Amino acid sequence: MKKLKEKQLTSQEYYRNSFLKVTEDEVILPNDKQAKRVVVHHPGGVNLIALDEANRLMLVEQYRYPIEKATLETPAGKIEPGEETGVTAKRELEEETGYTCESLQMIGRFATSPGFCNEYIENFLVINPQKLDYEVAGDEDEFINLYHVTKEEALKFVEEGRICDFKTIYAIQYLILHHQW
Repeated sequence: MKKLKEKQLTSQEYYRNSFLKVTEDEVILPNDKQAKRVVVHHPGGVNLIALDEANRLMLVEQYRYPIEKATLETPAGKIEPGEETGVTAKRELEEETGYTCESLQMIGRFATSPGFCNEYIENFLVINPQKLDYEVAGDEDEFINLYHVTKEEALKFVEEGRICDFKTIYAIQYLILHHQW
């Protein structure tokens, strides 16, 4: 087998905000040549695959500026520094949907775009979340509509491009393959 690991020689930070950092790193390749790698450093996130009492997938509709359109997505969010992912998952479920849950089942994690970003998303399955009897203040820059969709509707939304992000397509695939959805 070929040696594949690259070793970092230098790192230059080009951008930083409250949760992202962008660096350009110089690395030594397995053939001892040098190359540059641009890396987006991200704290990671959670993805909620939430099925309501009628076995419908809970999705949120948000406008996504980078792709210039509104999308339907599974509720999700960024992990705060020092926060357990289960706490993040429950907080995001409440903030984005107005629902809560008694238990979360972590079902795996994936790297979102390992060619340029170190973000991992942990996926949580939630069955029969309960509607909160009070209003939860979400992020002040998020404007969200809540949907409850059947498998057939979800597949149609993928075909139409209303669902276009990987974490939501992963959620649909997971439910079809592992949850008899």
